[in-house]
Amino acid sequence: MSGLTEEDLELFRRPLYGLLSTADGPVPPQPRPVWFEVTESGEVQLFSAPDAVRVRRLRRDPRASLVVTAPVGERERWVAVTGTATVADDGAHAVLKRLAARYWDLDDARRASDLAEMSAQRWVRIVLHPETVHRYAM
Repeated sequence: MSGLTEEDLELFRRPLYGLLSTADGPVPPQPRPVWFEVTESGEVQLFSAPDAVRVRRLRRDPRASLVVTAPVGERERWVAVTGTATVADDGAHAVLKRLAARYWDLDDARRASDLAEMSAQRWVRIVLHPETVHRYAM
C-alpha cells in the first residue's frame, strides 16, 4: 500500500477537494483544488486538461503533493501525500465519470449536461505515487 492508513483512506474516500501542488524549480508551489480518488493500490489519481500548467510542470518535474482536509465544522484533520506523478493518456474519461458521480448529483440536468460537455473534451490522467504521507488529527 502507499503508507495511507485506514483513517487516511476514510478521509480520501469522501467527496472532498484536494489541493494539488506541483514542483517548478524556484517558483513557489501554487496549489489548486482538484477532484481525486485513491486506487486499490493506494495511488491517487485525477484528470486534467492536457495543456494545463500542472501537466506541463509534471512532464518537466514529476514531484507533486496532495493535501486533503476535513471540512469546517469537523475536528481539525488533514493528510498530505507527496511523491512522483505520472501523466497518462489513457483512462482519464473513466476517472472523470467516476469523480463526477462522486462530487455531483448527476440526476440534476445541469450537472448531467456539464458532464456530457466535459466528456467530449480531451483529458489526461495524473497518477500520484505516494512516497511520504504526513497527517494531523486533533
